[in-house]
Amino acid sequence: MKEQTEIGKIKEGRYIVIDEEPCKVVGIATSKPGKHGAAKARIDAVGIFDSVKRSIVSPVSAKTYVPVVERKSGQVLSIAGNMAQLMDMKDFSNFEITIPEDKMGTIEVGKEYMYIESMGKKKFD
Repeated sequence: MKEQTEIGKIKEGRYIVIDEEPCKVVGIATSKPGKHGAAKARIDAVGIFDSVKRSIVSPVSAKTYVPVVERKSGQVLSIAGNMAQLMDMKDFSNFEITIPEDKMGTIEVGKEYMYIESMGKKKFD
């Protein structure tokens, strides 16, 4: 899910959709309006799920999409290699999620962990 908002209302630390990927904004630079156009904003962001740096330049009054990012809790049912099967604690749905390298030895079966969900993708928080 994603919502529409103006570029000028986006702040650092918030989320934005760039190239159909939800990203966290790390920097914003705004220029003054020029002789022939409106003020422009350059937004630098890092992908939530792939950690790729992306940037866009657009007029401040232009519309863009903002992803709905949810933090949820899930219980680990099983671990196979670098994949963990989780059960969401609210709707009890089961799904698989990749375990990142830095959390490889800390994830245990039967315990609850926080995860992030946005635009159909999930990852450990």
